Amino acid sequence: MTFNPLLEKGTPIDKQIRSWHEIAKKPFNKTDIDCYTRTRQILMNGIEVEAWNFKHNFVRNCSDTEVNKFIAQTRRIEDMQQTTVNWLTPADQSVLETTLGYEQVAVDLTAWMAQNEPDDYVKETFDFGLLEDFDHLYRYSQWAYLEHGISPNDIVQGQTDIMLSRPTQNHHNDNRIRLRKPYDKATAHPQTKVNIYTLVAGEQQTHNYYAEHGMEYGNQCIRETYAEIKDVEEEHVTMYESLIDPTESLYEKLLLHEFVEVCTYYNCMEDEENDRIKKIWEMFLDYEIGHLQIAADLFRKYEKRDPEEVIGTKVVLPCRFMSQKEYVTNILENEIQKRLDTQMGYTEIDNLPDNWPSYDVQEKVGEDGSPTEMTIQVISTAKGRDLVIADKKLKKKQVELLEKGLEDIAQAPDTVSIEELHAMMDEEEIEHECV
Repeated sequence: MTFNPLLEKGTPIDKQIRSWHEIAKKPFNKTDIDCYTRTRQILMNGIEVEAWNFKHNFVRNCSDTEVNKFIAQTRRIEDMQQTTVNWLTPADQSVLETTLGYEQVAVDLTAWMAQNEPDDYVKETFDFGLLEDFDHLYRYSQWAYLEHGISPNDIVQGQTDIMLSRPTQNHHNDNRIRLRKPYDKATAHPQTKVNIYTLVAGEQQTHNYYAEHGMEYGNQCIRETYAEIKDVEEEHVTMYESLIDPTESLYEKLLLHEFVEVCTYYNCMEDEENDRIKKIWEMFLDYEIGHLQIAADLFRKYEKRDPEEVIGTKVVLPCRFMSQKEYVTNILENEIQKRLDTQMGYTEIDNLPDNWPSYDVQEKVGEDGSPTEMTIQVISTAKGRDLVIADKKLKKKQVELLEKGLEDIAQAPDTVSIEELHAMMDEEEIEHECV
């Protein structure tokens, strides 16, 4: 089922103010919530934060007071919606447990988008970032087990593998080569635009969450692990946002932001099985249709164009959460050795020149060690090996994958070597409880 949101009325803006009791709803129960209800909640929190941020930036660059009044109205509603969504997080869900949810969002969302992306260059960029988030999930999972005694499956519920990928210490690049070629706003498919805007919001919120909570642990290695991965999330936001056509006007970007919210809430509403949460997605979908009508009217008035030229005539699905193990495994086995070149494209480790700009960055930030490598050293010392949750066939490829994916140059002094990983695999697997 699909529909044209431009033909719907939605909830009028003056009917969208709610009481504090309605805004701050009760949280979900972390022990019985479906993992993909959690990922939808995390994603929509990021979508709302991005909408709120964008609308503040809009009025800082718009001199029309009447327009800014419309923006102020909807921005206030976005903020209330963000509160509702974020307040669904339970107080007993630790920072690391929430973090595993964030990384499951990044892995399964990006994998879904890559398979539903009509632009080959954008798809390749999604696949590249996917492997980095997959490794982040592996690194954080070790700490969730060591620090809180939980299995990562308590959060990901067996839907997402826990396994090494392109090593995080190799994710640190000269940020200038993270920049990608933007799509052409005149020819790009609405699916491409919605995919990118959605992923930018998700990655930005991941960065912000780590920036705001990563320092809350007393364990210095955990704190440094958050600092290291947060830095990669900055690179991800840089990479994905650079795919957006910079010549889009403020009104075009406003239209796209509202359309993204409509599409994501619609997608969440269609897929949600939790009746209480589903009602929230339904309500906010109606609210966002109302916001879209305002944005479409402003676009027609100030751009003298039809909004259908930008967003088409039907919603697209950017966030259908489901297990992506098979797809991720395929990308892992075939692209772990891929790296950024200096021409906004991609290359492989064996083709990197000695003066590749990212080597200088990696040598500097890793000169005293890489916290994400130390993470594996710590769990190996404590338990004899790392925690891996995947099928036996994939597990057996760990050494082969590390050989393909680890750069020889600019390695941190605490890097887990091929020999060390091989020795770890000879140890008995870490026991963990599954949901």
